[in-house]
Amino acid sequence: MKRLILLGGGHAHVHVLAALQAQALPDCEVVLVSPFERQIYSGMLPGWIAGHYPIEACALDLRQLAARAGVRFVQAEGVALDADAGNLACSDGARLDYDLLSIDTGSRTALEAIAGAAEHALPVRPIESFVGGIESLLVRCREARDHPVAIIGGGVAAVELAFAIHHRLAGEGLSPALSVIGDAGLPLGGLARRLQWKCLSMLAERGIQWHAGSRVVALDGSHAELSDGTRIPAGHALLVTGAGAPDWPAGSGLALDRDGFIRVAATLQSVSHAGVFAAGDVAAYDDPRPKSGVFAVRAGPPLAENLRRAVQGAALTDWQPQKRALYLVATGGRHALGAWGPLGWWGGWVWRWKDHIDRSFMRRFGNPHVG
Repeated sequence: MKRLILLGGGHAHVHVLAALQAQALPDCEVVLVSPFERQIYSGMLPGWIAGHYPIEACALDLRQLAARAGVRFVQAEGVALDADAGNLACSDGARLDYDLLSIDTGSRTALEAIAGAAEHALPVRPIESFVGGIESLLVRCREARDHPVAIIGGGVAAVELAFAIHHRLAGEGLSPALSVIGDAGLPLGGLARRLQWKCLSMLAERGIQWHAGSRVVALDGSHAELSDGTRIPAGHALLVTGAGAPDWPAGSGLALDRDGFIRVAATLQSVSHAGVFAAGDVAAYDDPRPKSGVFAVRAGPPLAENLRRAVQGAALTDWQPQKRALYLVATGGRHALGAWGPLGWWGGWVWRWKDHIDRSFMRRFGNPHVG
C-alpha cells in the first residue's frame, strides 16, 4: 500500500481533503500532518477582528475534514525532510516514510528583516498565533489608550487590518492611534490606481496615518525607525510584510528558488523530486504570482487531481492559473473595495459580495457557524 502525506492544512489541502471525501484513493494510506486542528480562513480574519464574525465562523476543522475523508490526522509540525529517502521528521518525534508528499504549509513572516521585530512585533503568520496575539493587543489598546499601533506593510492584508482594528475600537468608543507604514507611494500596491487613491482617502477619513516610501528597519517597543531616519510612534507593531520561506526546506534536498521556496512545475510537482508536490505560498512557480490565498485556493482542485493521477501512475496535467485575480478588500464596516485588473469599485454592495463568497466557501467545507 502506498502512503501519501499531506503536510500542512492550507487552502489547497482543504480542497484535496474534500476530493478524497468524494472519492477515496484505492490502496493508499493518506496522512494529514498539521500543528493545528483548524485552518483559519485568511479572507474572513479582518471581519472577525472588526466584529462581524465569531472566530468559529472563520475556521475549518481539519481533524473533522480528515475523518470524513478517511485520512489519518497527525497533530504535529513537519520539522525536517529527506526528499531523497522519502522521509519526514515531525515535531512529536515521529518519522514518517512516504511514497508521495504534498506540501501546503504556507509561508512565514520574515522577522529577521527588521531589527527588534522578534521582540517587539506581532507577525501575521502563522495565523493561528496571530489570532491569540491580536486579542491580547486589543485588550492592551483598551487599557493603555496612549499606545499607538503601527502596521508595517502597505498591501491588502495590512490595510484590511488597519481598517478592522479601527472599526472594532471605534465601535467601543475609543479613538485608536493607528498608522500604516508602506514602502510604496500608495497603499494597495499593484491594484487599480483609482482604488489606491480611494483607499488613501478612506484611511485619512478615519484618522489612520499613511507613511509612504520608506521601509521600517528597526523596532524598539515604542517607535518604528524608518530607513530615512524617521521615527514613528509604535507602542504596538503588527508585521504584515512579504512572505518568507520556512527554514526546513533548505536542508531537504528539494530544488528551491533564491528565496527558499519550493520550485514546482505547472503540474505542481517538484522540479527535482517526482514524488513531491507543493502549492500555496510555500511553492515557487515557473510563472510567478503573488503570495496570496486567492491563488492557493485555485491550486486546490488541480493539486487534488494530480495527486490522484500520481498515485495511479497516470500522466499529470498542467495547471493554468488565471492571469488576473479578484481582490475584495474589507474596510472595517460593512463596506469593501474591489479590484479586477485595472478596474476598481467600492461600496456596501462590494462587502455583501465578499461576505457571500466567504460564507459560501466555508459552508462548502462543512463549517456550521457561518449562518
